Amino acid sequence: MTTTYAALLRGINVGGHRKLPMAELRALMQETGYDGVRTHLQSGQAVFTCGHGDEESLAAELAAAIGKRFGFAVDVIVRDHAYLRAVADACPFPAAALEPRQLHVTYLSVPADPSRYADIDRAAHLPEEFRLGDRALYLYAPDGLGRSRLAERLARRPVTGGLIATTRNWNTVVKLVEMTAG
Repeated sequence: MTTTYAALLRGINVGGHRKLPMAELRALMQETGYDGVRTHLQSGQAVFTCGHGDEESLAAELAAAIGKRFGFAVDVIVRDHAYLRAVADACPFPAAALEPRQLHVTYLSVPADPSRYADIDRAAHLPEEFRLGDRALYLYAPDGLGRSRLAERLARRPVTGGLIATTRNWNTVVKLVEMTAG
């Protein structure tokens, strides 16, 4: 039985660094044995089907293949359609009433441990807010991610140390659900 997954690559094609053309990523993934490979935008999303492995082993396999081919390390998170759908459905913010640039999901490689976020003064960042989900963090940033002081605080080493965290805007969250639907 094959499963449809999304691979989320962290920190590629940003500011001219760690360039990874999507056509080359698709070719590499097909050579690695993945089927139906499609990419979305240039910022590191690929959808594929596969009949072997699990999310963690597929992420490690893809990260190793990228490192070998392109000569730099890339953090990869792989999630299946059911998970992506559940994350979108569980959004604690009114997604339909917000502009997509105001709402983001940070996908995490491990379950969100509330103690990592205990030192963040939530009131000091209002109207920005975040909520924890299943291996996900939801961020409401009314002025967008680029101007978000809360996003900057959430990305610091004490919060993200020892895990992979990669953020997508709401448009991309929804698109990945659609693309993995089958």
